[in-house]
Amino acid sequence: MDCVKIGKLIARLRKEHKLTQYEIGPASIAWIMWHMIYWWSSALDINFGEGTLRKGAVSWPGSVEEAKAAIASLHDQWVVRLKDLSDADMQSKHYAKWPLEDRSFTDIALWLNGELMKNAAEIGYGRFLYAAAPRDKA
Repeated sequence: MDCVKIGKLIARLRKEHKLTQYEIGPASIAWIMWHMIYWWSSALDINFGEGTLRKGAVSWPGSVEEAKAAIASLHDQWVVRLKDLSDADMQSKHYAKWPLEDRSFTDIALWLNGELMKNAAEIGYGRFLYAAAPRDKA
């Protein structure tokens, strides 16, 4: 995907999700976990389901443990879907509806994998920042 297409995709996503200017500072681990749940839920719903899931319908599960359980459940659902696809299905556009248009489903799976790797790295960095933060000595 070239830089122009990436720029257009980002602009479209910002418009669709009413994204505004990002606040300075790292995202919280809770937000990153919610983000993982949102992207994975959306990818499953739009590419394999009814395509009716809206961003506002994906809420924070309530705790880190519940978020971990939600992510594990999404993983299991994703694995089941991928195992059911043939090589021809993976190369076709039939299941490739979002977020990349006119691409093979392999590209969707690679995109999702990249998103999850990025999110895992962000969580690791957030943990590092927390560990390295100065503490008040009481």
